[in-house]
Amino acid sequence: METPAAAPVEKLIVTYKSAAKEAVSNEAARVDTADKAASTGEDLSFERRLAGGGALVDLGGGTARQDVADVMAAFRADSSVASVEADLRAYPMAVTPDDTEYNRQWDLFEATGGMNVPAAWDKTTGGGVTVAVIDTGATAHSDLAANTVAGYDFVSSAADARDGNGRDGDPRDEGDWNATDGECHPDSKAGNSSWHGTHVAGTIAAATGNAKGIAGIAHGAKVQHVRVLGKCGGSSADIADAITWASGGSVPGVPANPNPAKVLNLSLGGASSTCPSVYRTAIDGAVSRGATVVVAAGNSNANTAGFTPANCANVISVASTSREGNRSYYSNFGTAVDVSAPGGETRRSTDTPGTVTTPQNGIWSTLNSGLTTPSAENYKPYQGTSMAAPHIAGLAALLKSAKSSLTPAQIESAIKSNARPLPGVCSGGCGAGIADAAKTVAAVTGGSTGGGTVFSNAADVTISDNATVTSPITVTGRSGAAPAALKVDVDIKHSYRGDLVVDLLAPDGTAYRLKNAGSGDSAANVLASYTVNASSETADGTWKLRVRDAASGDTGYIDSWSLTF
Repeated sequence: METPAAAPVEKLIVTYKSAAKEAVSNEAARVDTADKAASTGEDLSFERRLAGGGALVDLGGGTARQDVADVMAAFRADSSVASVEADLRAYPMAVTPDDTEYNRQWDLFEATGGMNVPAAWDKTTGGGVTVAVIDTGATAHSDLAANTVAGYDFVSSAADARDGNGRDGDPRDEGDWNATDGECHPDSKAGNSSWHGTHVAGTIAAATGNAKGIAGIAHGAKVQHVRVLGKCGGSSADIADAITWASGGSVPGVPANPNPAKVLNLSLGGASSTCPSVYRTAIDGAVSRGATVVVAAGNSNANTAGFTPANCANVISVASTSREGNRSYYSNFGTAVDVSAPGGETRRSTDTPGTVTTPQNGIWSTLNSGLTTPSAENYKPYQGTSMAAPHIAGLAALLKSAKSSLTPAQIESAIKSNARPLPGVCSGGCGAGIADAAKTVAAVTGGSTGGGTVFSNAADVTISDNATVTSPITVTGRSGAAPAALKVDVDIKHSYRGDLVVDLLAPDGTAYRLKNAGSGDSAANVLASYTVNASSETADGTWKLRVRDAASGDTGYIDSWSLTF
């Protein structure tokens, strides 16, 4: 990031010695400034006293560099002056990266469909965080090499791995091409290698500011390739072991991971109406070790509930949006979706499948030019929830780097609480909206978010029939009373929301009704933002969301909720 060239000096800061009358008297400083103006022939004026005691002197418009030097010399020659210096300009350092393909990355910076990433780089670029890309493995790419740490190959079938053996310490992508139709299953088609893991990794952590290629969302982070997909995909047994290993867990027969990841990206999935126990165990273990698990929602234009691991608990399930801010035509949807992110559209929904008619609307990232086996590095646009998920994985890395104490539940809640509504159309449910990187980073670091500091809880709490449950949030560091307009964001997954009564409980037990039950409200889920006058309450303490199921036949769970002070 280059520092801008120095701007012309317009003002000086003059500090007088403590014994001088100009050090304490504005009138004396004003008289002295007038004297210097007369002696140098410049249009000088005393503007104000600074907090540190210095006098701010305006040089007037259009003062030449030599004239500035003359004025400074005149002040320095005065025995009552301790120092004189220019009033310098400072600039935001998150300037536009010089990466040659950056202008194609609308997904990072465009106001309509982008994720507001560059504005977060002033505070964090992901340093100190490793992101595991559990995918097809790695191909050599100069835009990723510096940000890649050692990974592992978990493809246990030598035939699928195409590397002559089963599991090993080399996660290189040997290609996932299919030579003939029906090679993997009766409906499978012949096709070239995807180099999918390389593309995903570039979105997360491609080197940035290196005058080539693309910019990674968390370009200060490290990528760890964990290979689970080869010819004809990958098995849930291998994927589950990879989740465990990547997050620092123990896998029989596999050396310990020397660089456990705090964020796991799974841009993969298969059809299943339930989350298999092998995934549940692995994901729950990863989260217990402090890893945030991000999963692509799927590309079947169907309900995410029918696809796994996107339908598993304890993951951030990500739908895809287009450059126009609509749900991408292929993206899965539904109540299992937590949030959306740019996944692009390299063709319109009515264009011939397999064609690329709108490459400018896809997600540009690192790739390889080989049709089957690896060849030269390159860059190309892809579309998919596979491309949306690494946007959220990159954001999770930014958050974890900015505040290392954040738990996976807090990271999920922060992302969802600070998302913005889709500017376009989403039929079926796109979660909390499109993630906003800068707003989310500002929220967890205590900066301005347009609404204050966010406290959140994303731990799931089961809501059974005719039961009452609570979910706590402990607020600290907010002395005094709570706001008169306390914002309460609620995300409850439930098959009949009319059954639910929802209250906010203050630290002293006072209840504030957010939602009443309603027998005629048969829609699913409570995804809403409420405003409570809590000015009579002390801010610090444990607040609770209380949910009562007032009828039989439908159940659900508190997914997440937050308070904005």
